[in-house]
Amino acid sequence: MRPGLRATYERLILDRPVLVLSAVALITLAAAWFTQYFALDASADSLVLERDADLRYYRFIKARYGSDDYLIVTYTPESELFADETLRDLGSLRDELASLAFVEKVTTVLDVPLVASPRVKLREIATGVRYLENLETDRGLARAELLESPLYRDLIISADGRTTALRVDMRADEKYLSLREARDELREKQAAQELSPDETSDLAALTSELDELRLELIAQEERDIAAVRTVLDAHRSAASLHLGGVPMIIADSIEFIRRDLLVFGAAVLVFLVVILASVFKKRRWIVLPLLTCAATCVFMVGLLGFLGWRVTIVSSNFLSLVFILCLALTLHFIVRYRELHEKAPEAGQRVLVSKTVARIVTPCLYTALTTIVAFGSLLFSGIRPVIDFGWTMSIGVAVAFVYSFTLFPAGLMLLPPGSPRSRNDLTKRITLFFAGLIRRHGPATLIVFSLLAVIGVSGATRLSVENRFIDYYRDSTEIYQGMELIDRKLGGTTPLDVIIDAPAGGGELPAPAADAFDDFDDFLAAEGDAGAGLTSRSFWYNSRNLGEVLAIHDYLDGLAETGKVVSLATAVRILEQLDPGIVRDNFELSVLYERLTPDLRQALFTPYLSADGDQLRISVRVFESDPSLHRAKLLQRIRADLTEELSLRDDQIHLTGMLVLYNNMLESLFQSQILTLGVVFLAIMLMFLALFRSLRVAATAVVPNLLAACLVLGLMGWFGIPLDLMTITIAAITVGIGVDDTIHYVHRFRLEFARDGNYWESIARCHQSIGRAIYYTSITVMLGFSILALSQFVPTVYFGLLTSLAMLVALLANITLLPLLIVTFRVAGRGRRCGAAGSA
Repeated sequence: MRPGLRATYERLILDRPVLVLSAVALITLAAAWFTQYFALDASADSLVLERDADLRYYRFIKARYGSDDYLIVTYTPESELFADETLRDLGSLRDELASLAFVEKVTTVLDVPLVASPRVKLREIATGVRYLENLETDRGLARAELLESPLYRDLIISADGRTTALRVDMRADEKYLSLREARDELREKQAAQELSPDETSDLAALTSELDELRLELIAQEERDIAAVRTVLDAHRSAASLHLGGVPMIIADSIEFIRRDLLVFGAAVLVFLVVILASVFKKRRWIVLPLLTCAATCVFMVGLLGFLGWRVTIVSSNFLSLVFILCLALTLHFIVRYRELHEKAPEAGQRVLVSKTVARIVTPCLYTALTTIVAFGSLLFSGIRPVIDFGWTMSIGVAVAFVYSFTLFPAGLMLLPPGSPRSRNDLTKRITLFFAGLIRRHGPATLIVFSLLAVIGVSGATRLSVENRFIDYYRDSTEIYQGMELIDRKLGGTTPLDVIIDAPAGGGELPAPAADAFDDFDDFLAAEGDAGAGLTSRSFWYNSRNLGEVLAIHDYLDGLAETGKVVSLATAVRILEQLDPGIVRDNFELSVLYERLTPDLRQALFTPYLSADGDQLRISVRVFESDPSLHRAKLLQRIRADLTEELSLRDDQIHLTGMLVLYNNMLESLFQSQILTLGVVFLAIMLMFLALFRSLRVAATAVVPNLLAACLVLGLMGWFGIPLDLMTITIAAITVGIGVDDTIHYVHRFRLEFARDGNYWESIARCHQSIGRAIYYTSITVMLGFSILALSQFVPTVYFGLLTSLAMLVALLANITLLPLLIVTFRVAGRGRRCGAAGSA
């Protein structure tokens, strides 16, 4: 630290400890006030890319054909599904769910229209539709129709007839949808051109209002899901019930985040007390770090509440990470202070604290900056939750640095220095063991790390981004169990919509038979309607093109990855069961469409054919639990086959749905991984050059951390652990945190080397001093990250364990490979007494 800065720091912080502590307390208490606005979010937006072009189209399709934000309740009764007592219980469950204020509609096997129980003629279809709970319905025929229906089988009832599904449609918030539409339009305009001042103001106001409303809706949705579960609990004696659907996944994920925050916080707190008590054996070294870390975390929670930033599954571990990184800074302070105190036991407290700050502030500043750079690199990922995690942790590290060099030293100034205690001999023996090891076995050490580098590079080439969303949750959770049951029994979980437009210009419509639509108009006039039939204006719903619709449907249904497929072809096949020749007669097709009851039209046509009849929607369910599922290849194959084998034009085909949005996010992970790592290493090299003012030192210092990142990615590749929302951050964070030890070691080595110019003696002294601090902080960070294994969110478990492993590799590399490279390449110059291995 420069003399002027040091004098200013001492005057402001060390000479006024009470004032500093009062100011810090006031700031922390002010932040604590805003913790009441701290909020969690686990919406489907966490699975999509920031400003994904496909997201806009997805929302457009959902607005046209209906949202997939509904709940699914699987119902597997103890007795036979079609038994009277079972159907009574099912009806009671439906009615209780439908009575909830937030439920718009509940659909069960009791409510779907039946046309073959007994079979009705097409001319009677307007009056002959029956429902399972009608007295005139033949129960045996209804069972057969439901199990054989192209529409209902594997959608609302399992093929074995043992499990049925209740679809619970929740009321949409029109205000939220309207605000989101207006905001997205302004965002798109902003991306294309500069907004006017009024539009910029409108965008800010819309964003703020939408965020507030979204928080209210998320809280309300949690209460709604709890109400649904209360209803389900009353029926669990009669049936095995599982709840599924996007709203339930969001609500449960928020609960997992809340649990993780509490568990991680408590576990880290206990861990902190245990490790500080066992290592330093003095109350002050427990209380002061605890206060510093706790105050930092309170400030961060309050800041997030003040800014309105919400914590997602990806950032649910931020509190424990901030705690751990703040602890690492205070550990460096403690180790250096104790070292100076042992050398000068009679020194006063101000002298000891002043010298400690002067010795560690520069490396600690650079370590904080490199960690900020590591987390800051996540801003380039393009994935909103990862970007938010990067911002949160970057700010958290900066706050931790400020608190560590204000609250901690000011608190220490109020305490007497006491008498120094001897250092931990075990730690000293461990660090000196590694110093002796590399001095005696330098070539062997280089060979071992070279082999590790080869393993890492070769494994990294095997990395995959393909992973199953179902695997994000433990198999003990209802999310996992519900998704697995729906996959296995009810035709798949992940929705994919295949949208087929009519050819540009409308193509050639089939010519109607002479006077056919004159007859149709006469028919409609007799029925009280007027106008030509749907077959006269629809490109797809006519005798000529229905064959193509059937071919597209059958192709998608035949794919190994797809489960239930529903489309206009499904309606045609149901109608063919009533009249095999109907698809050859446009007149009868039009008459039939006009005569359908609202329920039948909603079930067979509205979700799968646009109002003008020129756009098909084919609803496909994909087996999420299929371990061989490869989304990108599936989407590529579908598009290629539809164009090459079924002769559709590429501009007619649109693939959308959560499968597409999720795949877009996965596909971006490779690019994001390369980009974030590139940003980290470039920034760290520049910082090394600024700190050490030597390209040779900078290049040498970056090697151990590059090896750690490479090895952890390689192990992920070898063990088949895919990149996901969490594991994508491991490499950059490993480099950013691991490089902290490198900075401290190189900085201390240059000081030691200046004493006598002897490489090996300088390294031995480094291992006895800064080596112990590196050992403590690395073990602390490793154990802290391993606490994340307690999470209910599986990627967080992988993140914690893999980052702990990476930090172990970084620790070993920094106390073995780094000093060996320093000696081998003589980064500090030739030296005055750089003897051979074994010499003094």
